[in-house]
Amino acid sequence: MPRLAGLFARYAALLDNVATFLLTVALAYALGRFLVEPAAGYLMELRGTEPTLRRGLQRVLAVAVVVASVVAGLWVAGLGYLLDRSAIVVAALTVALGFAAQDVVGNVVSGAFIVTDPKFNIGDWIRWEGGEGTIEDIDFRATRVRTFDNEVVTVPNAALTTTTVVNPVLNDRLRIDLPLELGHDADLDTAVAVLVSAAEDHPDVLDAPEPSVRITSVDERVRLSARIWIADPTRASFARVRSEYAREIATRLPEAGIELGDGGPTELDGEVGVELRDVPRDRFSGGKER
Repeated sequence: MPRLAGLFARYAALLDNVATFLLTVALAYALGRFLVEPAAGYLMELRGTEPTLRRGLQRVLAVAVVVASVVAGLWVAGLGYLLDRSAIVVAALTVALGFAAQDVVGNVVSGAFIVTDPKFNIGDWIRWEGGEGTIEDIDFRATRVRTFDNEVVTVPNAALTTTTVVNPVLNDRLRIDLPLELGHDADLDTAVAVLVSAAEDHPDVLDAPEPSVRITSVDERVRLSARIWIADPTRASFARVRSEYAREIATRLPEAGIELGDGGPTELDGEVGVELRDVPRDRFSGGKER
């Protein structure tokens, strides 16, 4: 009976510790989830933290709340010794996982750099070696980009930190280049005047830098590049202004007597015939007459 009573007492103490652990974890998690996290989010929003950095910090805080809740539960339940005894095991597992998941660790480290980069944010239009699109989400492993075909591409963060990434909308102005081809007989002065006039008449084209036209090459055709600037660029505004400007010059140039893309077949004048000449007979008889 004393042994049975002692066994019951141990199980009762263990159940009490488990109940205390679960209750403490629940209370600590609720405190962090519904008080600490919203307060941190409010402070970051109040200080004007970039959306990308704010989202990354919120995810780190969410993980920290879970870890802190478990640790607090172990200590309050009198099970803190489990943390001391498991330190060596945790260290060994960390080393093993580090070797087994080098790519994952690399992506996580790259993600930390991307999340803290103030010039790389959700909503930016980027171009990299593998594609082009708008950043939709950034976490510590990968970046999700929505392409202009409405596809979502998950790009490992390491791929973005080890290659060239172009952010066309980072600055407050963006240049739009529109290539054109004219024939050698085209009036270039008139063409340039039409291109500049169409740009000046567009409400979204900036006056400074002023619109310009450059000759890029001269071979079978005269190739021009019309250059205009827009303010506060986005992918949508870039595509819209470029399309509207192209449509306008496609209307104005023919009205000015200048044709675009006149690269069709060339009409040849004259006749094709066969000229007959007298040929010496010895050319066909090896030099001997028969």
